[in-house]
Order: sequence, then structure tokens, then C-alpha cells
Amino acid sequence: MSTSNGQNGNSQTSNSQISNWQTSPRWRGITRPYTQHDVNRLRGSFQIEHTIARHGAERLWNLLHDEAESYVPALGAMTGNQAVQQVKAGLKAIYVSGWQVAADANNAGQMYPDQSLYPADSVPNLVRRINQALMRADQIHHAEGNNDVDINWFPPLIADAEAGFGGNLNAFELMKAMIEAGAACVHFEDQLSSAKKCGHLGGKVLVPTTEAIQKLVAARLASDVMGVPTLIMARTDADSANLLTSDIDPRDREFLTGERTVEGFYHIRGGLKAAIARAIAYAPYADILWCETSKPDLEEAREFADAVHQVHPGKLLAYNCSPSFNWKKNLDDATIANFQRELATMGYKFQFITLAGFHTLNFAMFELARGYKQAGMTAYSRLQEKEFLREQQGYEAVKHQRFVGTGYFDAVQQVITNGAASTTALEGSTEEAQFSGVVDRSTEDLSMEDLSAKLDHTHAITVPVAMADPEMADPSLMAACWEASDELMPSGD
Repeated sequence: MSTSNGQNGNSQTSNSQISNWQTSPRWRGITRPYTQHDVNRLRGSFQIEHTIARHGAERLWNLLHDEAESYVPALGAMTGNQAVQQVKAGLKAIYVSGWQVAADANNAGQMYPDQSLYPADSVPNLVRRINQALMRADQIHHAEGNNDVDINWFPPLIADAEAGFGGNLNAFELMKAMIEAGAACVHFEDQLSSAKKCGHLGGKVLVPTTEAIQKLVAARLASDVMGVPTLIMARTDADSANLLTSDIDPRDREFLTGERTVEGFYHIRGGLKAAIARAIAYAPYADILWCETSKPDLEEAREFADAVHQVHPGKLLAYNCSPSFNWKKNLDDATIANFQRELATMGYKFQFITLAGFHTLNFAMFELARGYKQAGMTAYSRLQEKEFLREQQGYEAVKHQRFVGTGYFDAVQQVITNGAASTTALEGSTEEAQFSGVVDRSTEDLSMEDLSAKLDHTHAITVPVAMADPEMADPSLMAACWEASDELMPSGD
């Protein structure tokens, strides 16, 4: 990050920002119940520039408004390496889930359910960790002269602030921490922080609409104080919540049942109508709206979108394509295949699978462990062969030494020693000797059908792992490799 000096810089920023708030399409439809003077007074005299957060926020805003992108898809990453793989596979945004942080990526080193039990700085720390992994990947590729214009190593990170881990001041400080870590967008939900639950669990307690709005204002104020156009996503859990802390807000009263709980909470009639009412109330204070749902339902999604857009035309919407849904139980194959395209036509421009990292990590290791128990090294060899095949599509982690930066730090060492270092690590490694230019000559003259059959029956092919020239590969033959590689599961299933 860089800094700019105080007073003159602050004054210039103030005049520019006031004009920007009033005229820029970026802020159309956004309400700020405070002034630029308030921001300047709270900012301090020394302006700090948060480059990664700004780049991500501007990039995400452009993607969400790019007519060439019907929607922006994302998967939840819970490690830096998962994020690197997502970028290499072609995704343009990354989701950072509080659920996944609770499960296995929090500062307490504990496995928790999604109930805000982990330390509040855990998600910002994972955001920072992911950005650092992406930065290293960028450095490695740049140092190697591989400046692929199709790969943006700094995708926007959309991060989970849950219910803010407390009151307005907690939300303000958490938002600042997210920006410092490099988040592009942060979402806040309207649950009671001390009783927060995953949106697909029971026992959720909502706060009054006005309290949820104040947290959105706190987040916007924090981003303005930090000088970054961070996107704010407002999530409502009113569709499936049945409890409310207070009846103070008139907007909430039509949903009260008149009953109270032993804790003093108010019973409410949750449902889509309640969620719509809250989303409409949140819209002036948020860039994107998200209604957490209980099942994948296109008609429900359309009803929500139509109701919001009737009051706030063109408002950006987000949809959680959740692993908490049993997709095949709810929808047929054709509907599943077309589900996201249909959502996009309704205005759901950001669509994400929250727990993709958790399920991938667990299933992949279970699959390997099961195969290893059954077949020993044959299972791991199958996994490795599949890695070799995927190199043709951009996968790089099979060469794990190079992947984590061994060659990059060799280059650093050589620069320091003016090329005289004798302790470089990659030269003379087993990776250099065994993982470069390996070709199974027995497959060179095989037809597509024969190659597919060989893959299916033997699971024992090593294909070219360093075929940089696309003219060297027959696309139809490679297509057979990709399809047949699905047979190379460690368990042999």
C-alpha cells in the first residue's frame, strides 16, 4: 500500500469525492446519511492507499456491468492454493466464506459450526492469505516470462462479514480489516450477531430492519474513510427466520405473530414477503442484494427479483447456489444445467457456491485415502496421472516445487549473487529430472478411440507434461484424454 500526505491531499480528495458521489454511475441509487466532511474528519490526515482492495472493487464492478458477462460465477476458497487453481481454471472472482472459515480456516485453530464462534479477524486473515498466494503465483509467472493476458492474478474477493460480530462499531472495524486485507466486496446479514446461524440452520434471530441498515451504513462509512469503492452486499435471512429481537421498527410489525419466546424474542412469520420487504429497505444502502433461500427455486427467485426491481430498477442481485441444497432432489438435470442462465436473466449477476472449497477438500482426500487403503501406491499413481493430463488445460501443481516458488527464489538468489550461487534448489531436483518433457511413446500413434480405451482399461498412461506448443497436440486426441481422465480416480471407481 502507498500513502499520500495529509492536508492538501485530503482537501483535494474531498472536493473530488463530493463530485463523484453526485455524478458517478458507480453511486447511482446509493444513499449516504452522512457528509464528506464527516468522512474527512474520521479519516485522519494521512491517506493510505489500499491497492489490491481498490483494484478488486473496480474489477468486480466492471464485471457485474459487462454485457459480455451474463453473470459472474464464483466458488468458495478456503486456502490460497484453492484460489490459485480457481484462477487458473478461468474463474474471475473468488468467494471467501465465513462457514468455511468456521469449519477449518479460523485463527482459533478450531472446527466450528457456522455460528460466529471464531475470532472476528479470521475472514480478513484468510482474505490476506489468499491474496498473498495469488501474488506469489503472479510473481512466479511474471519472472518466468509467462505474462498471459487472459489470466488476472488479482481477481476480486467477495468476503463474508456474517452479522458483523457485534454492533455498528464492530461492523465498522471489521469492514476496515476486510479492506486492509484486500477484499473487493463484503456482505453483512440481518441476523442477531450473538445468535447467528448458517442461513440453512434453524433458530435464526433477525435484528430490526433499522439496525441492519445501520450496519450497512457503518460498512459504507468504513469504505469511504479508507478511500476504497468497496462493494457492499446486504443479505437477508427473513425467508426462513422466525424470530426477531425487537418490534421497534414499524416495517417489521406486519410480520409479528404476537408471541414471545422464553428469551424475550418476538415470533414472526418469515417468508419471501418478509425477505422482499427487507431487501427493498436495504437497497439504498447496498450495492448488491442477496436473499438466502431454503431450496433452489426459479419461481421464488423471479418473484423476489421482480419485487425488488419494481422499486429499485436494475439493482444487482446475488444468489447462493448452496451445497446445503440437494440439487437432484429438487430439480431435474435439464433445470440444473440451465439454472444459472435463468437466474442471470432475472438480474442475479453474482452467483456462487459457498462451500465449494470445503466439499472439494474433503471429498478429494476421502477418495484418495479410500483408494490408498485398497490399492496402495496404485491409487496415488492414478491421481498423479490425472494431474499430468490436466496440465494440458493449465493445471500446474503436479510440479509442486516450481508451483510454490522454488524457481522464483532461485532467481532471487541468482540476482543477489550476480549469478554465482551454487545452492539453487530446482536444478538437480527430482522434479527437474522426472517431471519435464515426459512422454509415453506407446501412445504417440494411437487413435482417439485406442487412446481412450487404453486410458479406460489401464489407468497407466503418462502424457506429455510440457507441451507448450498447441500445434503439437491434436485437439480431438486431447479431448479424449480429458474425458478419459475422469476414469483415473484414486479408488478406481
